[in-house]
Amino acid sequence: MIADEAGAKDILGPLWTSVVDEACANPTLPSPDRDRRTKTEATQNRRRTRGEEPVEELVDLANHPLAARAAAGVVAYARSTQPTGALPIAQLRIYAPGDSVVLDEAAIANLELVETLIGKRKDGSLLHVIDQTATAPGGRMLRRWLLYPLVDIAAIRRRQDGVAWLVERPALCDSIQQQLGRVADLERLAGKATLGVATPRDLGRLRDAIAQLPDLMDLVRSGADAFSAIGFGTAPASGDEPALWIPRLLDLKACADRALGALAKRLQGSLVDEPPSLLKDGGVIRAGYDTIVDDARRLADGGKEDILVIEEREQKRSGIPSLKVRYNRVFGYYIEITKSHLARVPDDYIRKQTIANGERFVTPELAELEKKVLAAEETLAAREAELFRAEVAAVVGVARQISCAGAAIAVLDVCASLAQVAAERGYCRPVVDDSLVLDIVDGRHPVIEAMLPAGSFVPNDCKLDPEAVAQLVLITGPNMAGKSTYIRQVAQISLLAQIGSFVPAKSATIGVCDRVFTRVGAADNLSRGDSTFMVEMRETASILAKATKRSLVVLDEVGRGTSTFDGVSIAWAVCEHLHDAIGARALFATHYHELVALAETRPRICNVSVAVREHAGEIVFLRRVVPGGANKSYGIDVARLAGLPGSVIVRSRQIMKQLEGGSLGGSFAGPQLTLGTA
Repeated sequence: MIADEAGAKDILGPLWTSVVDEACANPTLPSPDRDRRTKTEATQNRRRTRGEEPVEELVDLANHPLAARAAAGVVAYARSTQPTGALPIAQLRIYAPGDSVVLDEAAIANLELVETLIGKRKDGSLLHVIDQTATAPGGRMLRRWLLYPLVDIAAIRRRQDGVAWLVERPALCDSIQQQLGRVADLERLAGKATLGVATPRDLGRLRDAIAQLPDLMDLVRSGADAFSAIGFGTAPASGDEPALWIPRLLDLKACADRALGALAKRLQGSLVDEPPSLLKDGGVIRAGYDTIVDDARRLADGGKEDILVIEEREQKRSGIPSLKVRYNRVFGYYIEITKSHLARVPDDYIRKQTIANGERFVTPELAELEKKVLAAEETLAAREAELFRAEVAAVVGVARQISCAGAAIAVLDVCASLAQVAAERGYCRPVVDDSLVLDIVDGRHPVIEAMLPAGSFVPNDCKLDPEAVAQLVLITGPNMAGKSTYIRQVAQISLLAQIGSFVPAKSATIGVCDRVFTRVGAADNLSRGDSTFMVEMRETASILAKATKRSLVVLDEVGRGTSTFDGVSIAWAVCEHLHDAIGARALFATHYHELVALAETRPRICNVSVAVREHAGEIVFLRRVVPGGANKSYGIDVARLAGLPGSVIVRSRQIMKQLEGGSLGGSFAGPQLTLGTA
């Protein structure tokens, strides 16, 4: 149960009432109070949950009994944790895996979409690079977009239209983000009001945020052009004057609801400009809004002024300059006099309490005034609380409209963020279609590019086309040359395209993927008793079981966790299965150069490698992906660069020569023993 993006229909089926009924009354559902629930309680819960508002009926859930029961379980648990107030449930949506790109836990982690593999930090993730949102709802929505990329081409293009419109208007985009920064989190504020935990300051922030909406809408509309394309804004009205249009996702129609304007006007009239954080602090209701509050406040404030007058008068009458009129909850108002001045205490003072450094007194006049002040303060506090509850109820009455406006603002914020990134980093608008082609020209890794000086990242092309000669691309080359970077950037570019973002490339055509699979890196799972190799095999098995022809598969050094012959055999068989049985688009990085031979027997497997240059015994990584396979991995050179001792490097080269020459007998063992005894 989540808020949908602007323009999407609420999926509230006719069985929603049944869902709530079942959640509130079915004793088999998980709920802390399930054994105590009665039909009367169920009715009360049902009313509170629905807020006694009519539910829009758009989709029949009769064909989804398990989904309805699952929703009922969620509502039941949420209801049990929030026994008062209405649940802030805006809509019920049916989630089907096919509605978005399926990303399993391994893919999300290996591609570092929302956090890094090392340190679990947002800084260094793809989300960190593209997140320039100005609001909290925008940040949450962008994260949701990234974890659930679209597969519907029309929806993707609507998002692209919104981003492109803002890319073409950089000054307007900057102004929109600045304006968005002044809008509070409408969704959360509406939710707090619905749950009955909103504070006066929350309502003040909500009022100020709603008051910003007309200016924000006018700002967006200032960039509108004459209608010239289908799918944008509203069709031209009849007549000579063309209508103005903006992308459908950015029209902010939800923010123009009259109920919001009426609420802002009401809160403006009832609440002070800067409400306190707590109701008990007082001073919540604006002067002139309620006569009872005004009268009580006038009496309370006037009584306090009279107390100051009494203090000054008694100081003069008694000749005690240190005389003070104070207050505490036990004794109320009293006169405090230090021991050094007790001899001057007037005879009409009544001793109330003796303290360490003096005594406390009261007078009939002070006691009478105290009664009036305290009565006025109690009346004021009770009346302000009553009026504040009425304002909260008014907010709850339009909570759905507030949430819809918040969702519309979040979409605008996300599109502005993606447009800002695209403009700053030179991203292009990809062509997203229903083909199986994945064609990227001069693609760049978005995260690594952001960390390097501008223009220093080496771009590379990638073309996958199962209908032609490049369904599976084998990438060979040295360690540290950039194979893993290359395959991950292709996956990240594909996902960016399917969230509606521009992508880091000169041009790109992305045939929609239904799933993105990754088998990258090495990690064990000691809690389950799985070795590194077992984890690798489990992930590979999952990929081969679930991948389809429309999937994108990214494999990095499959088979490296076991012996060479076993590893080569497994890697070889996996490639054949992907080619022959599944037909998925795949990138396979490996150091098993024997796999290069697959291109000779499998027509849709092609070889590429990451180029290096050898000069004077040194290697230079060119970071350029070129056609053809590599025949060396330069592992010893990388080990030398990593700082292994010179003796180890020398011995490694000796052993490598012997292995390459097939010398595995006594002549190999001798030098090894000699080195061990040196």
